[in-house]
Amino acid sequence: MNAARSFGVNTWVWTSPLTDDRLAELAPRVADWGFDSIELPVEDVGDWDPERAATLLESLGLTATLVLAMGAGRELVAADRPTIAATRDYMRRVVDMAHTISAPVVAGPAYTSVGRTWRMSETERRACYLQLRDGLAPVVEHARAAGTTIAVEPLNRFETSLINTVDQALEALDGLPAEACGVALDVFHMNIEEQDIPAAIRRAGARVAHVQVSGNDRGAPGADHIDWRGIVDALDDVGYEGPLTIESFTQDNETIAVAASIWRPLATTQDVIAVDGLAFLSGLVRKGAPMA
Repeated sequence: MNAARSFGVNTWVWTSPLTDDRLAELAPRVADWGFDSIELPVEDVGDWDPERAATLLESLGLTATLVLAMGAGRELVAADRPTIAATRDYMRRVVDMAHTISAPVVAGPAYTSVGRTWRMSETERRACYLQLRDGLAPVVEHARAAGTTIAVEPLNRFETSLINTVDQALEALDGLPAEACGVALDVFHMNIEEQDIPAAIRRAGARVAHVQVSGNDRGAPGADHIDWRGIVDALDDVGYEGPLTIESFTQDNETIAVAASIWRPLATTQDVIAVDGLAFLSGLVRKGAPMA
């Protein structure tokens, strides 16, 4: 067990879209609770200032990761050329923001808008994966030059029909450079789609670039039925050294509540999701650490 493992939390737990003022409010609390990193969504470039964020996070001793927001019209497959070009431009600009704040990872479903589903044959799926590789290649090269990794996230079947599992992600990304393009694992989605989560992590191997965690109900990790010890052991086995980042959402924001299907409170307060989740994860790591 990696006793030095770090922990992060996504600002979507509290707010959407993220703004400079909200980050200035949230980041000190996140640092005070004991998190090592904070995850910053980019719903639209310009929502928050990366230079201002970099100064704030450095003053607090926090590192950062970034996440894409693949809303309607952001598509790299099965779309017209202007749409694909605009989506690539958005992703490149997020990479530039990551470079400004020294974020090593830009994660998310970097292929189609969340909620877009359609039936396809295996032949059609392979053609989509080929188109995805072509669409992602310039973004991945831009990320490599910026010292950032694009981490492509499989989503559950209700949010996409293109990449649901680790195996599909590995197939879709085959041929793209692993040092700049990996897989983002979200335990919430894996709990729906993977028959054996630790085994799927081991198949992803060194391509695991980012990990997001929550309970199976999108609440705090630990208050659920997930095999967290098995997951952390598998991450140790593949050599993943990045943070375990808590990602959940608030029902108080209509747009994000509908997008993430948050129809009820997941805890007594949103703070509880972060604080209880951190306590569970850090305790899990401590208990599993070897004796000195």
